[in-house]
Amino acid sequence: MRFALSSVLLAGSVATTSTAQAQTLCVFDLSGTSGDYYAFMKDYALAAQKWSVMIDLKAYNKEEKAISDYKQGKCDAISATSFSTREFNKFTGSINAVGAIPSNTVARNLLLLLGHPKLAPEMVENGHEALGAIPIGSAYLTVKDRSVSSLIKIEGKRVGVLASDPVQRRMIERVGGEPVLMEVDTAILKVQDPKVDIVPLPSYSFEAFELYRALGNKGGIARFPISFMTMNVIAHQNAFPKTFGIQSRAWFASQSPRLMKKIQYYDNKVPARYWFDIPADDQVGYFRLIRQMRLEFVQNQIYHPKMMNLLKRLRCQQNPQEPECKTRGE
Repeated sequence: MRFALSSVLLAGSVATTSTAQAQTLCVFDLSGTSGDYYAFMKDYALAAQKWSVMIDLKAYNKEEKAISDYKQGKCDAISATSFSTREFNKFTGSINAVGAIPSNTVARNLLLLLGHPKLAPEMVENGHEALGAIPIGSAYLTVKDRSVSSLIKIEGKRVGVLASDPVQRRMIERVGGEPVLMEVDTAILKVQDPKVDIVPLPSYSFEAFELYRALGNKGGIARFPISFMTMNVIAHQNAFPKTFGIQSRAWFASQSPRLMKKIQYYDNKVPARYWFDIPADDQVGYFRLIRQMRLEFVQNQIYHPKMMNLLKRLRCQQNPQEPECKTRGE
């Protein structure tokens, strides 16, 4: 499956069935009905038929419009970024917590766990139920000038941040940068904007957005994951059978190994000359800052405390020698 969010939406929808009892699933994908996320959701709709649930898909190229239609009840379910769906389910909406998933291994292990029945209570919130998550990949700082190789050097720089994620704005302000608000579907415009210095992007966008044009000879990509991005599937709980949520999450979990292989493929496909490392001394300060940010946003109820605890356990399972594994919190 080729992830791409760069081509123009082909308007309209593709129905998986013509039955009047079908549930509508609104899918955000900039490539519309020809997009890879939309194609993946067609596979999901076929799987749902085995659970006696018929699903009609409807494509959107504007995430804000998809979210609005879901709120108005025009969609029984929605597939959109974890940033925008956090308001419906804070548990899965906290997967993208800043610095919480430092590797593809931690991401894969989390996606597998999301299908476990023991997590079912966390998947339901105020009449909404999380049905699954699709990995997009880690967001890396994409810079126009790779001399900006530390947090200190971000001071005064204009950095693209998602309008739907207050954490990004707060973090950039903390290091003295100037946040520039953007949407997922306008990120490519910010990369091309000469007035924006830094934009966090996943590795698949290197080819999809032709980043090499914007980076030129001076630009680069910091080999340091800022957050792990997913597309989350959320539903009005009363629109589906009681057992549907568990079946759905188990299916998404079963797909995660092959999807994560694709994420790794895109990471590896970025030419080596564009990657650069943040100095080790600066990384220590960065880890301290992002941990403070996570704790702050747990306290103000942006991040879900149980998801933060789960992610910490997964990080320490992979790297038990890390200092955070000897501390309380998260």
